[in-house]
Parts: sequence; structure tokens; C-alpha cells
Amino acid sequence: MMDDSWKMTLLGVGFTLLLAAGCSDLEPLQPSPSPPPTPSSAGSSSASGTVAAAGIEFRAPDGWIQEAPSSSMRVSQYRIPGVEGDNADSEMVVFHFGGGGGSVQANVDRWVGQFTTPGGGPVSDQARISERSGNGVEITIVDVSGTYNESGGPMMAQTAARPGYRMLAAVVEGTGGPWFFKLTGPENTVNQSKQDFDSLLDSLQPPG
Repeated sequence: MMDDSWKMTLLGVGFTLLLAAGCSDLEPLQPSPSPPPTPSSAGSSSASGTVAAAGIEFRAPDGWIQEAPSSSMRVSQYRIPGVEGDNADSEMVVFHFGGGGGSVQANVDRWVGQFTTPGGGPVSDQARISERSGNGVEITIVDVSGTYNESGGPMMAQTAARPGYRMLAAVVEGTGGPWFFKLTGPENTVNQSKQDFDSLLDSLQPPG
């Protein structure tokens, strides 16, 4: 017969094994929840101060809202809230293609060609083209209004006609360029943003 000391030993071993088995079934700790995105990572921070995009620096106006670029071709993107009476916001986008992107004239013709008169005719006679230079860059500016035929969809094959729009666009040539700045939106909002766009161009600082 087993004496009392052996019984107590066996009971102790059994309790230890049972406790170990129970511990192995404990639910693991849940990971801590991820912190909420910061405004910059969410693409909603207010854009002010100096901004660098593909080597060029500029000062974005107060009130322009920096967003995450919606495509890989865009190196910087801003939303400009629409003024009273406009049914949409405006957008300013910066493009850079590593030294490519076509000639100045090809881009001017393409931008002007995206607009038509209310009757569907060309606006080439109404488009305003100007040039300026400073801070080591040469800038060609396009100012055109009318019905904006915005490209979109797969392979940019679809267009949406947006009457009453205006575009301010610039080809910026310099070391590391060219860069392409394009502000598009309802005419009233773009009208009120023209001085800000001009100030942005005045602030341009190319690399080097």
C-alpha cells in the first residue's frame, strides 16, 4: 500500500500538471490598437510654408490644403476650397517626369486643347500665354477659360465636360526640371486664387 507521503507527492505533481495545462490555454494578449493617422499622413494638413517637390521648393499659400497625390505621376497636390457660388473645389497639382514630359509648346497646346467654348469650338484665340523668369528658372504660363474637358477613366479615355472652368498652368524650366504646375477649377475660385498662384511661382527655388 502507498503511504500518505507518496499520496501527497502524487497529488502535488498532478495539480502542477493540471495548472500548467490550464495556463497553456490562456488567451494571448491582444495587440495595442494602431494610433490614428496624423493629418499629414491622412493627406489633410493645411499647406503653408516652404514645400519641396521633386527637387524644387516653393511656398504654398495659406488656405490651400495639401493632399496625398492621387496618382504616381503627381509629386504634390492641393485642394483649394470653392468660393461661394461655386459647386466644386479647385485643384493645384505639380508634375515632374525626371527631365521628360514633352516640349513647352506641346504642353501649352495640350492644355489649351482641353478647353472649348460653350458651343464646342476652340479657345486658342482666347488663351493667354505669357513668360517670366527669375530665381534660375524660365516659366511659361497658360491662362485659359471655358468648358474644361477633363480626362479620366481607364487609359484617360473618358472626358467630363465642366463649363465655367479656368486653368492656370505653368511649365517651369531649370536645373533638374522641367516641372509642371496646373491649377484647375470653377472660374470664380480660380479667379480669387490667381494672386496666390503668381506668388507661388515667385517663390520657386530650383535645386542647386
